[in-house]
Amino acid sequence: MNDLPLLLPDWPAPRNVHAVVTTRIGGVSAAPWASLNLGMHVGDNPVDVQANRNHLTQALQHLSSCAPPQWLNQVHGIQVVNAGSDPACVPDADAVTTMQPGMPCAVMTADCLPVFFCDQDGHRVAVAHAGWRGLCDGVLEATLKQFPDSNRVLAWLGPAIGPAAFEVGDEVRAAFMECDAGAASAFVPSPNAGRWLADIYALARQRLTQAGVASIYGGGLCTFNDPDRFFSYRRDGQTGRMASIIWRDDN
Repeated sequence: MNDLPLLLPDWPAPRNVHAVVTTRIGGVSAAPWASLNLGMHVGDNPVDVQANRNHLTQALQHLSSCAPPQWLNQVHGIQVVNAGSDPACVPDADAVTTMQPGMPCAVMTADCLPVFFCDQDGHRVAVAHAGWRGLCDGVLEATLKQFPDSNRVLAWLGPAIGPAAFEVGDEVRAAFMECDAGAASAFVPSPNAGRWLADIYALARQRLTQAGVASIYGGGLCTFNDPDRFFSYRRDGQTGRMASIIWRDDN
């Protein structure tokens, strides 16, 4: 796997589906982006970011033959795009999917929730970036619409800010409860008056289950409380971005 530390999802995906999550370790960026920052939009030296991206592509190609990842300009929305073959094209979207072999789909996060998707036959893969706004507005449901049958979809929840650290205001809780009163179970009162601790993993599981997904995995890695491995915007402010990347080989 080259010399780059990569997290591999623990899920029963088909053998032709490959998925990885980067950590903050193994790149060339200086503080506060140290060291494997993959985000071009966070103030880091673009030369260093491109070197990190090149290193990542080499690591992916040690797993299986693939192109450089399809990057997105993430806007906390629900737009889903198909991965292309032009690395210069960076569409405004928060989820990306493909049936094309060797075409990695990528999202970047530093507290928001990355969610991998694949069907049971390994014909289609996708990944979504779910901050609370996108999650509430339906980015996971929009991604699932790319699959013919959500009952045959597997989902894996990647590293995100954990329920002990994700403090939000009344407006966030109210927005989720307006969509589903059952979302109240994912919020507990914070020690700070008028605030709530939100479980983004529980909220995602609720949405996926309601959309027909029965096979949901992951959801146990907190970016905020693991500074050695993960970037966290809530913890550090100016910081780097990890990537969650999925692609498929020929069946």
